[in-house]
Amino acid sequence: MNTLSYKTKAAKPSEIVRDWHIIDAEDVVLGRLGTAVANILRGKHKPSYTPHEDTGDFVIVVNAEKVKFTGNKKAAKEYLFYSGYPGGQRRMTADKMMDRKPTYAVEHAIKGMLPKNRLGRRMFKKLFVYAGAEHPHQAQQPKELKI
Repeated sequence: MNTLSYKTKAAKPSEIVRDWHIIDAEDVVLGRLGTAVANILRGKHKPSYTPHEDTGDFVIVVNAEKVKFTGNKKAAKEYLFYSGYPGGQRRMTADKMMDRKPTYAVEHAIKGMLPKNRLGRRMFKKLFVYAGAEHPHQAQQPKELKI
């Protein structure tokens, strides 16, 4: 009897190669942008994906202020904050949030799609979000990704 042995390959931290990607968020729906970026940060687009290792790439998101909300979400979606004091819960609509801090909506959407543990926090550090088209990462020679 001839038995075949297949071994599962797990990525080792020393073997991981990280690329840089740049994504233009202009006129891209926020949720679709979030899932695409979260998959790249996790490394799910690579054949060497290992769930317990950070195999993902670096991602730069530009034009975050021009991201698109579907339906009535710009006026109806609310972000909650809590100061830690009694009566310190605050609400802010997506419209006001985009005026005050345009990168927050993109960061919040992507962070919610990453694991809620140390690994997810390490993956989130590889994300760079900018409101405009300018970014300081030209030296890394990022590859453009279309979404």
